[in-house]
Amino acid sequence: MFSRIPFHRVNWLISSFLIGTFLLSLTAVPAYIWRFGIDRFQIALFFAMFFACGFSITLGYHRLFSHLAFQAHWTVRLFTLIFGAAAFENSVLLWVCEHRSHHKHVDDDDQDPYCISKGLFHAHIGWLLFKLDPPPPFDNVADLQKDPLVRWQHRHIHWIGAFVGFIVPALLGLAWGGWVSALGGFLIAGVARVVVLQHCTFCINSLCHYLGTRPYSSRCSARDSWLMAIVTLGEGYHNYHHEFQHDYRNGVKPWQIDPTKWIIWTLSKVGLTHKLRRVSEEKIALAELAEAQRQLQERLAHPGLSEVAAARLSGACRRLQAAAQRWMEQPKTGSVTPVSLRVAELRREIRAATAAFRGSYSRGRA
Repeated sequence: MFSRIPFHRVNWLISSFLIGTFLLSLTAVPAYIWRFGIDRFQIALFFAMFFACGFSITLGYHRLFSHLAFQAHWTVRLFTLIFGAAAFENSVLLWVCEHRSHHKHVDDDDQDPYCISKGLFHAHIGWLLFKLDPPPPFDNVADLQKDPLVRWQHRHIHWIGAFVGFIVPALLGLAWGGWVSALGGFLIAGVARVVVLQHCTFCINSLCHYLGTRPYSSRCSARDSWLMAIVTLGEGYHNYHHEFQHDYRNGVKPWQIDPTKWIIWTLSKVGLTHKLRRVSEEKIALAELAEAQRQLQERLAHPGLSEVAAARLSGACRRLQAAAQRWMEQPKTGSVTPVSLRVAELRREIRAATAAFRGSYSRGRA
């Protein structure tokens, strides 16, 4: 078994850290809790560090620095750079470089750094354990290389991460309850928090390309999942994100769970974020329409479709085509029907067509 492992290509530094923190979480953390217990301070510190570092990745590394979905005050940028380092997911410069490559070459085995077609393990963590390609040239992050805060974090990433991620929780624990609490802060808010947060983030690269639906586009493997949205602090509406990557929202519908979006919006109200980029409701609805039509046509071409299911899908196709025709015939400005109402009508037809599409599977063999 071990003879198949390309040891000469193992990234020993990253592999040692990922495996070491994982093993400590399985052994030292339970042993500490069994011996000393856990108090409300350690629980609160765990969640404070988890959310500070987690939102620094989703809000900072991802939506702010990778996609330029909004602009932020220097204090917000500095906060996300400091606590993002404590997530131990590399510097923002390297993180963004790889993420932009992922979006440009999504599902390309050769150029997507964490391509899902190579398997869930590879997309989740395997691509970090084995560096099969040379280091990136950073040619797609020229904008970030001009930022002095980004350059500072990149130069000192390991020191910042170690201090904020491990030493600060230990010092806070020491101040709270002596050396026992300091050890608890290190193990629970430090080591265990890093492991939990990293695997939540890694799910964006793996399970968000594997579980859920594709309501906006099936051109790539990214999917929307409310469950993954909870796990990833709002990043689980991944099909939308890959179709409209510069929108500051991932959960674009009002009922969708996207705490990162809510924080960005709230910060904009106090002047700490601005120029929030949004895709128009019309463009989103038309993307849903095009994908619904594609799915219906694909299902209609299925050879095992029953007559009942085929008739249902054909009717849904006709209604969608009629809705699309009505949209094209009405001018977008100065029309009798406001755009918002026309979008709502279009969405009702899409929902009805989607219901017919899903129902066809249960009737396909009737």
